[in-house]
Amino acid sequence: MDELDARLLVTMRAHPRVGLTELARLLGVARGTVQARVEKLTARGVILDFGPTVSAAGAGYPILAFVSLQIAQGRLTEAVQALGEVPQILEVYGTSGQHDLLCRVVARSTDHLQEVIARILASPAVQRTDTTIALSTQIPYRIEPLLTQRESPPPTT
Repeated sequence: MDELDARLLVTMRAHPRVGLTELARLLGVARGTVQARVEKLTARGVILDFGPTVSAAGAGYPILAFVSLQIAQGRLTEAVQALGEVPQILEVYGTSGQHDLLCRVVARSTDHLQEVIARILASPAVQRTDTTIALSTQIPYRIEPLLTQRESPPPTT
């Protein structure tokens, strides 16, 4: 990814509803260049989607929690399948360390969160959970600093 790709991505994030012609104008390049770059970045999996970012809190789920799971030996696939059936689980990551999976979970209330955790624990593949409720967002999801940083080249020997 070069500097133009980074500028394109930062501009697209800043103006999510902008068209290709306007992107080209903002970047000072030809429309065809922008279209080719967007297609290439999409094909490489850098751009994942073009849909709106939806706020879980705005959709009625103001409680955000991170639930760490310990999974029964050899039952990871079963656990992931069961977790996929719980709509309040937004993401699941495999992790190293004390826990096997980390889930980002939303709920309507703390009572509802308790119900969601009970549903998670209903799977025989899940042995234990550890839940942390987020009280506030200090730094929301961001990618722009990563895209615009200028890393030093690796030292030569």
